[in-house]
Amino acid sequence: MEKWDLYDKHRNKKGKQITRGDDMTSDEFHLVIHVCIFNSNGEMLIQQRQSFKQGWPNLWDITCGGSAVAGDTSQQAASRELFEELGIRYNFEEIRPQFTINFSRGFDDFYLIEYDIDLNELTLQTDEVQAVRWASKEEILELIELKKFIPYYESIISFLFESRRHYGSIRF
Repeated sequence: MEKWDLYDKHRNKKGKQITRGDDMTSDEFHLVIHVCIFNSNGEMLIQQRQSFKQGWPNLWDITCGGSAVAGDTSQQAASRELFEELGIRYNFEEIRPQFTINFSRGFDDFYLIEYDIDLNELTLQTDEVQAVRWASKEEILELIELKKFIPYYESIISFLFESRRHYGSIRF
């Protein structure tokens, strides 16, 4: 049973945990992370969700993502999820997420890293991931249009590609 730490709206831990799937009150939130890996050609590593996975079966998704478990920092959750889903070891301890998107039930930290990796070296988590590939922004947007990719806002996908090498919202 996966346990989550609960946070208040200011992202302070409330000192309370719940089991995944339990109801949260309107003033309780949880932490989610997403990692986007880009290669030196500017393509993103994407994964195809398993056909039997609850929520978006068979659809393509960004590199990896998931909920932080009780006791995880955002960085620990990013490291754990990336290793569990794809077998990639990456140390996030010295970096901050590029940005956070608040959603109705929590906080979603996005990490954008450039890392050239041979897809044949990946170890896919068979109960979550059925395939991986590199894709350009245009290919991802086309997959979204064809309803073969989780329906992220197109502007978010564009932002991921545009901001992958820097923090902040201003170009220098």
